[in-house]
Amino acid sequence: MATIVQKYGGTSVGTIDKIKAVAKKVIERKKEGNDIVVVVSAMGKTTDKLIDMAKQISDNPNKREMDMLISTGEQVTIALLSMAFQESGYDSVSLTGFQAGIKTGGVHTKNRIFDIEIQNVENHLKNGKIVVVAGFQGMNENGDITTLGRGGSDTTAVALAAKLNCTCEIYTDVDGIYGVDPRIWPNAKKLDYISYEEMMEMASLGAGVMETRAVEIGCKYKIPIYVASTHGNQKGTYIKEYDETMEEKVITGLSISDDVLMVTVNNVPYNSKNISIIFDKLAKHHVNIDMISQTAPFNGYINVSFTASKEDVSTINEVEKELKGEIQGIKVSKESDITKLSVVGIGMMKQSGVASSIFTIFAENDIDFKQVTTSEISISYTLDSKDKQKAVTVLAQKLNL
Repeated sequence: MATIVQKYGGTSVGTIDKIKAVAKKVIERKKEGNDIVVVVSAMGKTTDKLIDMAKQISDNPNKREMDMLISTGEQVTIALLSMAFQESGYDSVSLTGFQAGIKTGGVHTKNRIFDIEIQNVENHLKNGKIVVVAGFQGMNENGDITTLGRGGSDTTAVALAAKLNCTCEIYTDVDGIYGVDPRIWPNAKKLDYISYEEMMEMASLGAGVMETRAVEIGCKYKIPIYVASTHGNQKGTYIKEYDETMEEKVITGLSISDDVLMVTVNNVPYNSKNISIIFDKLAKHHVNIDMISQTAPFNGYINVSFTASKEDVSTINEVEKELKGEIQGIKVSKESDITKLSVVGIGMMKQSGVASSIFTIFAENDIDFKQVTTSEISISYTLDSKDKQKAVTVLAQKLNL
């Protein structure tokens, strides 16, 4: 008898009929003699609706209360799914993050799991129950309900699998992981497998199939992660440890993110203390910075650009006011019609010339970019959103993705 953790996303449980279909799918695995923990997200667009209600009350709602509000979405799903199991004759119990022993810490709406007291889950499994756990949430040291940020249900599922030392299956509305988002490039090729490192890079750079922290946990504890469609039995994609065959293809995938706000601070007096002030204030306001670029000094001044999530715009506006009070004469501009496009491949570690090839592709197709950053296995560019489709198309074709 094996233990399996399965996770179903919001689109997979978006209606009562879909919840019943998920229950049927889980029961098939239960009949095989497996112990099963099911982690679920809120139904459909429930979280977005809850956030919208909060925004109707406040432009910048209290983050503790936001956690209290949006955590309710998953609680609806776990109760309904548990009822569906019971109606089919299978004993089941629904557990909130707190009841599942998920301990978190950090900033409200962006908490991180630091431990799981797994005994309660294990006891229910020993009693033959299908355990249904609310993804995306936990409880901090103050006893407050917390949430883990977008994609947090993936993290919940993999963390539970790590504690239970079992495999984790992520079921979603796509049938695996593709080299390019098939909604943007319909001819995208599905991957049979991808390394933890490549998947972490793609997720951190905008690929929406998996959440970065979930893959990090899988990598740390060597938990196999299988990503497949909720519907049907098509073969999915395994996220697993690196092996030498993965070097055969230099570029594995292309990540695209539209959640990009590019901020430029102009007329900054050339002094390292001023740069420190800018990023210290952003850090104190818990703004997660992605790409950073700086111009060379000219007449004693520089310009500094950085990217962040669009959801942080209100916080960045507050930081802007503080900066203007400390650094005289600066001007701040923001661009939101920006796309970040990244090529990812573990084969880049041992093969040169990738950056040159992409620069050539962009030049031949009149695609301009604003920033570029690199890591050992990725190269990222920011460009105008109007050029996104053209850039994806030509890169996918040239790189055989």
